[in-house]
Amino acid sequence: MSHRNTRHSILSASIGLAFLVAAGATAAQGTSTPSTPSSGQGMKAGSGAAIPAADKTFVEKAAVGGLAEVAMGKMAQQKGSSDQVKQFGSRMVDDHSKANDELKQVASSKGITLPTDLDAKHKSKIDKMQKLSGAQFDRAYMDDMVADHKQDVAEFRKEANSGKDSDIKAFAAKTLPTLEDHLKMAQSTDSAVKASKTASR
Repeated sequence: MSHRNTRHSILSASIGLAFLVAAGATAAQGTSTPSTPSSGQGMKAGSGAAIPAADKTFVEKAAVGGLAEVAMGKMAQQKGSSDQVKQFGSRMVDDHSKANDELKQVASSKGITLPTDLDAKHKSKIDKMQKLSGAQFDRAYMDDMVADHKQDVAEFRKEANSGKDSDIKAFAAKTLPTLEDHLKMAQSTDSAVKASKTASR
């Protein structure tokens, strides 16, 4: 009996050990399995963080356009012969400086490096404006502001409606009403400048 009990105890111990080993293996598998999907999710998050090309292009163009608006607005404050033109230039400096700062924050959060200088097109435009003075400057500046803000409104509206990046899209939607106001102001100031020219004749 004693010998039989001993064999039974050894058998029970062996079975128990087998269970422990199996449980340990299952536990090891259980801890390693979740790590695979989590690393996979990390990769997806990383690739998903890339900014769509159209959104990035919009941000870069908006940055250069904003710098140009501020530069030309300062010029209008100095060179404008009409009080309305000077006031419009002042509004451009204030509003676009604010929008530029907001755009910098959005771009920084996305890892986008914004241009810090004007492109050749805008530099050429500013050089031409620098050579004008008086009523001639007023007309040229306001004509440019009307055309420029028509383009700005169209581009910002497109981004606000169909942008892919939610933060960039939100910036465009927030800024759009200000640009629409600028366009109305530009059109009325342009009309006033042209009417003044006609009256002076």
